[in-house]
Amino acid sequence: MFVQLEFIKVHGSKNDFVLIDEMEGTALSEEQLRDISRELSRRDGAIGSDGLLAVLPSTSGDAQMRMFNSDGSEAEMCGNGLRCAARYAAEKLGREELVMETMKADLNCAKVPDVFDGVQTYEVAIEPVSLVPQEVPINREKDVRGEVLPELKSERRFTALSVPNPHLVTIVDAVDDEEVEEVGRRANEASELMPNGTNVSFVQILDDHTIFVRTYERGVGLTNACGTAMSASTLTAVLHGHVPAGDVITVINRGGMVQTVVLGEERSWRIRLRGNATVEGAGTVLFHEDGRAELIHYEEFEDEQDAYSRMVSAASASRQR
Repeated sequence: MFVQLEFIKVHGSKNDFVLIDEMEGTALSEEQLRDISRELSRRDGAIGSDGLLAVLPSTSGDAQMRMFNSDGSEAEMCGNGLRCAARYAAEKLGREELVMETMKADLNCAKVPDVFDGVQTYEVAIEPVSLVPQEVPINREKDVRGEVLPELKSERRFTALSVPNPHLVTIVDAVDDEEVEEVGRRANEASELMPNGTNVSFVQILDDHTIFVRTYERGVGLTNACGTAMSASTLTAVLHGHVPAGDVITVINRGGMVQTVVLGEERSWRIRLRGNATVEGAGTVLFHEDGRAELIHYEEFEDEQDAYSRMVSAASASRQR
């Protein structure tokens, strides 16, 4: 493979991605997209990221987003990535609202007032949402809501849901990173329980409108944040009576914070996810025949990074109070 690519580096809640523009029609094969994601995600490589976002033309919306994890696997959905892809497509098309095609659904996205001064903010729909075991999927006959799952060798009680990628969520008094990583790894090795693997989140209730979430992301590992995990965690907190449906919930994570709203009712839940879509920089990367990536040029956008850093500091202070 000998390819030169223009890219931008983006992040949603410090869940960072390399974004490439394929809007004029894809010139990259499926194999190339997976290889590029693996190579550019390497933290010891040319760039380093949690994955690859490809923005493509759509037959059903204004643009299409595909997201590839750092291991090259394609995710059904990525809430943090969707905000970033929506911003890129909206600015390219000169729009403030648009419909983004994803693997499972066409989703409404919109630019909204900044969640913090100077932090570009987008709101996206997280759909479809399901607790039906066959749709998660999880190898159980009935919905899993606050149950111990012996396959995980943990006494924690988990709720299983699809948003639309698979998630296990448990509510705890305090979050321990080692436990999150251990249970997350075990859940993704237990194919007899979750045949497609799963994201695993531990949720701490801070007050009736604020939660803290730590996530082991399928195909990635421990991550600063995962948009669908924050959405799934909010719905789980609603189902167990910790936060109200219909209200704006602040979700704090290691990467900063987002806002979520759970709408609907049983069997028809919908979630809105609102948060940053920050551009860290832009550059050019060259792929050599052996697959090795070489960074040719990179320009950092310090103003956006500084604004986001101020927001993270404010969110951290809020959690400590």
